Amino acid sequence: MNPADPTPATRLASAGPAPSGHVEVVHRTLEAYTAQVRGHEVTVDQPVTSGGRDEGPTPVELFVASLASCVAYYAGRFLQRHQLPYEDLRVDADFVMAADRPARVASVDLRIRPPDGLSAARLEGLRAVASHCTVHNTLGSPPRITVETC
Repeated sequence: MNPADPTPATRLASAGPAPSGHVEVVHRTLEAYTAQVRGHEVTVDQPVTSGGRDEGPTPVELFVASLASCVAYYAGRFLQRHQLPYEDLRVDADFVMAADRPARVASVDLRIRPPDGLSAARLEGLRAVASHCTVHNTLGSPPRITVETC
């Protein structure tokens, strides 16, 4: 064994902590904010009826879009692994806000629209894989969240 070429287990053990990330959100105008992530920018705003200029999705819409796009990514990877077409893959998401307090999303209904012609077994596999995307897993085991001023 070459000591300069560690085994996979050694590489995993020495890889350090899991990847982390950073998001910075900066006020833009009125109710609009710019979220900056790895050199990308996303404008988050409120509809005109809520005092914004409707320059981008609301934080809640972005939250639901994050879940739907994570499901789409996992579904797409499943299709690719099985050499199935994925170019026309689509995920639709509808959400309902809770009627009581605290303000929150009460439900999200996701519909994966895979390409035509998948067998029942492939559709079930696709649903199983997609329903365990990272964002969905996070909602099932919520992270510790702290909010502080500095």
